[in-house]
Amino acid sequence: MRTATRQLTRWFSMALAALALTVLTGCASMRLIDSDVVSVAAVPPGMSLQGAKYRFERLPSQVNNPEAGLAEQQAQAAMTAVGLVRDDAAASLSVMVGFSGTQYLADPWGRPIGPGWTPYGSVAIGSGFGSHIGLGVGMRFPPPTHYRREVSVVMRDLKSGQVVYETRASHTGPWNDSVPIFATLFQAALANFPNPPEGLRRVNIELPR
Repeated sequence: MRTATRQLTRWFSMALAALALTVLTGCASMRLIDSDVVSVAAVPPGMSLQGAKYRFERLPSQVNNPEAGLAEQQAQAAMTAVGLVRDDAAASLSVMVGFSGTQYLADPWGRPIGPGWTPYGSVAIGSGFGSHIGLGVGMRFPPPTHYRREVSVVMRDLKSGQVVYETRASHTGPWNDSVPIFATLFQAALANFPNPPEGLRRVNIELPR
């Protein structure tokens, strides 16, 4: 019996070590941020968005919001990457940036938990020999928190006031580090600029964990 107990203890220790190694390896890998993107271009004849100069504009509710400044920095980086140039004095476009985020408790499929869902689950791992020898471990855990984030970029022709480009990107997942996720969403929103495909599309971008 003692031999069996020692063997089981050794097996359990090896299993825990393997699990820890898996976790450490995963922490060093990349994560895939899959964004749902919808973009619409409405450029009038004779106008080109490629290399256009722009300036930012804010809604009254965003004027004193420090997060709006960070969102504009992230949007500017994404727009610079596709050839747009920020030039407040000689801009032909005005750009308005939107951003939002919510969080919720998720079921095993990542969906918001509805009424009647049991708030706590349990996992147990164990083994026994007969009625006298056994080794096991159990734990109880709350449902995971998931985060939904969305960004938008709206570009207007300063001469006519017409919206010439509008794009939105959203992502839902378990990552709680908002700053890099929002930056990635702006990159996804500007994908295929200035000639986006029609309809909803999925844009995947890898991001370090």
